Amino acid sequence: MTFEIVFVLLSLLGMVAALIADKMRPGMILFSVVVLFLCAGILTPKEMLEGFSNKGMITVALLFLVSEGIRQSGTLGQVIKKLLPQGKTTVFKAQLRILPSVAFISAFLNNTPVVVIFAPIIKHWAKSVNLPATKFLIPLSYVTILGGICTLIGTSTNLVVHGMILEAGFEGFSMFELGKVGIFIAIAGIIYIFLFSKRLLPDARPDTAVPDEEVEEGEKLHRVEAVLGARFPGINKKLKDFNFQRHYGAEVKEIKTRNGQRFVSNLEDVLLHEGDTLVVMADDTFIPTWGESSVFVLLTNGNEPDTTGKKKRWFALLLLVLMIVGATVGELPITKEMFPGIKLDMFFFVSITTIIMAWTNLFPARKYTKYISWDILITIACAFAISKAMVNSGVADSVAKFIIGLSDDYGPHVLLAMLFIITNLFTELITNNAAAALAFPLALSIASQLGVSPTPFFVVICMAASASFSTPIGYQTNLIVQGIGNYKFTDFVRIGLPLNIITFLISIILIPLIWNF
Repeated sequence: MTFEIVFVLLSLLGMVAALIADKMRPGMILFSVVVLFLCAGILTPKEMLEGFSNKGMITVALLFLVSEGIRQSGTLGQVIKKLLPQGKTTVFKAQLRILPSVAFISAFLNNTPVVVIFAPIIKHWAKSVNLPATKFLIPLSYVTILGGICTLIGTSTNLVVHGMILEAGFEGFSMFELGKVGIFIAIAGIIYIFLFSKRLLPDARPDTAVPDEEVEEGEKLHRVEAVLGARFPGINKKLKDFNFQRHYGAEVKEIKTRNGQRFVSNLEDVLLHEGDTLVVMADDTFIPTWGESSVFVLLTNGNEPDTTGKKKRWFALLLLVLMIVGATVGELPITKEMFPGIKLDMFFFVSITTIIMAWTNLFPARKYTKYISWDILITIACAFAISKAMVNSGVADSVAKFIIGLSDDYGPHVLLAMLFIITNLFTELITNNAAAALAFPLALSIASQLGVSPTPFFVVICMAASASFSTPIGYQTNLIVQGIGNYKFTDFVRIGLPLNIITFLISIILIPLIWNF
């Protein structure tokens, strides 16, 4: 074993430990590891920086802005309000009406804004029709994940793997290629949720914070739920060390941690983390003032007014449809023949859509940088460099040989299963993009050593890296619904683990058949 292999393996183990410990943002952790590889001579400066100019990474950045334009147009809020049944209904009937539509929407939009908009509206609606919101919020998060695996743009993970495929010199995914298996997983997953969510998810857990109250001056205070984002300045501090009321003019009444704990007393001693939900008493200015701030992932008082016009909503929807249709038609052979000098792919059309949205003020162009999740982009860019370091050092080939040796008697189908399990464990413990980065060079090396097409292995990575159902920490949408739904960690394990197994079985059965493995 060479020095390079030992160094890279130890660095990767340290990276995984740091990601699990969550002492720093994932982007900075991965960037620190990349700098170590640079110092050790495993990466050149050019290789270190290649990920920052990768088409897949830039596409993810632009899709953040497109999603923000759709969000600010009010289109999503109007869609979910029309989907929600009014009057007496049942959990099953309501899920039947809501979940398939949400899955379809999330196939073409970033999952986070879909959940940020839909979750508080669904919670408020559930209370009005006397149904437990707990039967809807985890399913909401899960179907956005299931919808996302059906298209190239449904999740950043698919675009990351697509970018790595192009870097490796192979043909990337088309818009709906992943849907060949993703749709079957989504259908099976939604059916499972229909049949078992009512039994496996808890009944309503009432909020313990005080209701709306009046202050001495007669000013009305409202109960607001605030999910802490990565840029919240009090992260990893105790509430007593961060004066929330002085900073934001609101008093904290309850804290719901991302581990499922709830505190209504001794709040000053609670350590704050990204994804925690604070229940605060605030006046009418709190949400308008901080609603666009990146320090909070979600702010809701259950009463989001509709302030946008129909023309704006329809224009935003038209742009989204044209972007999707354009990228799909651009992949057809006849289109490539007609425009040989222009690559009419998703990057081309998402770039045009972003510019149109900016100039038509669908999102405030002066504030465009705040709508991009820079940590995700840095994580993705560094993921490319880490993948390259695993190849340069020989780690990818060594691990691939070890895995192949374990499964010599069973053939490549077992290797697909092993790759899925490894990737899925990483995505539950760290982040989906980092999981894909670690798994990609293994997939490439395994396929190369076996002399088979790498495409089935690439598809397995996409499915496994997105299938983060068993913990709330693996996917941001899970963190969001955990706080406002008062879920415990075990709630995700109980309903999510079978969904992981369903995804695994369908992937291992269908992928070899569809891609002629």
